[in-house]
Amino acid sequence: MIDNSTEVQAIFNKIAPVYDQLNDALSLGLHKIWKQMAVMWSEANDGDTCLDLCCGSGDLAWMLAKCAGSKGLVYGVDFSVQQLAIARNRKPPLFGQISPINWVEADALNLPFADNYFDCATMGYGLRNVLDIPRCLQELYRVLKPNSKAAILDMHRPSTSLVRSFQQWYLDTVVVPVARNLELTQEYAYISPSLTKFPTGLEQVELAYQARFVNAKHYPIVGGMMGILVITKCDSLATKTS
Repeated sequence: MIDNSTEVQAIFNKIAPVYDQLNDALSLGLHKIWKQMAVMWSEANDGDTCLDLCCGSGDLAWMLAKCAGSKGLVYGVDFSVQQLAIARNRKPPLFGQISPINWVEADALNLPFADNYFDCATMGYGLRNVLDIPRCLQELYRVLKPNSKAAILDMHRPSTSLVRSFQQWYLDTVVVPVARNLELTQEYAYISPSLTKFPTGLEQVELAYQARFVNAKHYPIVGGMMGILVITKCDSLATKTS
């Protein structure tokens, strides 16, 4: 089990060169669809200032840049220098107006932005890897403008035993051997225990309310093996709904 942020940082620095290829292979390319869903639920619009937290190699940041257009601005934030290096070297789309992207090395638990700065936010496969989930949600709340949304995509332990068994089989018989062939066994061994420790969708909703978000909804996808938490900050009194 990962015990400190330095270990997390080291893992993502080491896997950076093969991170995109492994995501494509291990999800059969479906991770791009799930990320598009997160961008849709973030409600990124033309001209927005957008945050992609724990941006990794930049997939979600580029999707946000398309939505925000040439008048918008996107910040891709990660504490892995190697992941950010790959993000910076991505080739922009050939067609369409996109936002400039600022790549920022920073900790998700201590963001270098003013209060009420962003119109929307996304986070892909990051919440499960931060060491203090409540603190991360509080930071998201702080930097988001009133009435804005964040959409958080991550892996989960399914609630049903059948799907949970399939997930564990897939991790043991597909993910681990692939990682072993790339000499990344230790780096990918953390996934299974991290899933066991990760709050369920309902628990994430409650954590979002504790961080003062007024609306929170968790959407399970792929039989609950993945999920997207959609949270809304509001400046008015609102009834807690889910």
